[in-house]
Amino acid sequence: MLTRLKVSGFKNLVDVDVRFGAFTCIAGANGVGKSNLFDAIRFLSALAQMPLMEAALSIRDGNGKASDVRNLFHRVGDRYVDKMSFEAEMIIPAEGIGDLGHQIKAINTFVKYSLELGYKKKDTLRFSETLEILKEELIGIDRADPEEKLQNSHRFIFTQNEDENRYIQTYIGNSQPRRMDISTLNTTFLSLSELIDNYTSVLARQEMLGWQLLQLEPSPLRKPNEFIASNKLGTDGSNLAANFYHLVEKYYQQDVEKSKHKAEKIEAKVYAQASNRLAELIDDVDKIWVDRDDRRELLTLMVQDRYGTVYPASSLSDGTLRFLALTALELDPDSFRLLCLEEPENGIYPDRIPKILQLLQDMAVNFEEPIAFDNPLRQVIINTHSPVVVQQVPEDSLLVADLEETVVDRQRFKRACFRYLAGTWRDIDSVEGRKSKVISKGELLSYLNPVSRRFTDTNSRVIDRPDLQSLLPGN
Repeated sequence: MLTRLKVSGFKNLVDVDVRFGAFTCIAGANGVGKSNLFDAIRFLSALAQMPLMEAALSIRDGNGKASDVRNLFHRVGDRYVDKMSFEAEMIIPAEGIGDLGHQIKAINTFVKYSLELGYKKKDTLRFSETLEILKEELIGIDRADPEEKLQNSHRFIFTQNEDENRYIQTYIGNSQPRRMDISTLNTTFLSLSELIDNYTSVLARQEMLGWQLLQLEPSPLRKPNEFIASNKLGTDGSNLAANFYHLVEKYYQQDVEKSKHKAEKIEAKVYAQASNRLAELIDDVDKIWVDRDDRRELLTLMVQDRYGTVYPASSLSDGTLRFLALTALELDPDSFRLLCLEEPENGIYPDRIPKILQLLQDMAVNFEEPIAFDNPLRQVIINTHSPVVVQQVPEDSLLVADLEETVVDRQRFKRACFRYLAGTWRDIDSVEGRKSKVISKGELLSYLNPVSRRFTDTNSRVIDRPDLQSLLPGN
């Protein structure tokens, strides 16, 4: 779980410091940096498994295409900075299964991963420019007092200068440090953690690999799945039928009284939970199941209404399919650990937006309950520019993104800023100097009531009708 992220030099993110809860909603106009924050999270996740350049090229640029590596760096006019830095504080599982299938345990479950990357010209056939690691560090921190006791933390990965050379090392207890020349690396040291038997690093890497941006697309959601399809829902919504089908097996394996329950009962329980969720969005839903076609070896998600009419996934609306995908993720304990979702209200009737927001909040971990199969350590971050969504989310979960004019080295530019409401936990926990991040009531009201209601005689809008004015909020 990502609890805090600091980013500087990445796109329009300069000196950004954001703290996250189990559920976070980031609201703001287009182009202020909401998606760039998601890209920073995705970039860190990609760097935990890919070479530096492949990770960079997997991140979109301003045109929605795979990025030129230079465009990832902050720019003012035609001048780019040469460095970008990231600090991610996270909670990781106390134990897990290593990449080689063995049981592993973490020394610390609250860690901070720091990474500094530089831009470098390179004369090769494949790339004329590249990224280089300037600094990388993974340390365990004291959850009770993270600001004051960093110096007493465990150091799992760190960078050291020696004889004008830089090395990245791993060090555990009294064992001999293992190190690599930083100039030879084309990937992060964290991505090699399985090779160096550093189990805390392995679990941190696995946590970061679970940070995903969901981009649910109607076409993959509608498709039936082959028997051999992955049982994990894809970030685009692929494998939805297979994911539902295999959820039954996961619940059967976790049922403490499975000797007393037949698989058919577990199956009915899983599908009933999904049906009840969908019925909150669509009143006449009666049943959901996965049809198994042994002849064609296909799995198809089916929905039946209360009148007995059966619809395959290919006949369902885009909004219904997205809601089903989120329902599958809520039920699946092995789904992604951090879900980033852009504009979840798309395709949802306005009156039903509270239902999908409640589903997203229920997907996130509940810290009032023990972490368990039915309460996995999962985090949800959404972004939106919809006033309807902002009105419905809990006040503690809201961050409002806007652009703030800044001057650095006599250069004036606008950078992304993420503000919170006064009196919420971010405000109460803040220290001197962070109060500027509190959004004013005027800014919030302006966001919640963005439409001018001045009536004109020509080309008048629905909202301008005099007979509606007294009924609209704020009048």
